[in-house]
Amino acid sequence: METNKHIFRVNRRDINYLRVTIESYDGMGVVRTIDPQAALIEVQVAPGCEQLFFDLIASLAKDEDVSLIEETSESVGCPAPPARQAGG
Repeated sequence: METNKHIFRVNRRDINYLRVTIESYDGMGVVRTIDPQAALIEVQVAPGCEQLFFDLIASLAKDEDVSLIEETSESVGCPAPPARQAGG
């Protein structure tokens, strides 16, 4: 199974807080910083944990004033993932 990858633009001051908070939910997701200057992070969410993850970030936005703006690969200059071949 593959993780679901999401790219977010966040406040630079929140990068470490988000990493610690998200990764504290054992097995839910892993955070990596793509660009610390632009405050871009990638969250790799485990299969089956999507709803928990989105509930968590909604709660962080509401209760902790943490802003996560989801970006597309194209909008941040990341290469598109390779196309999957059928039957493989």
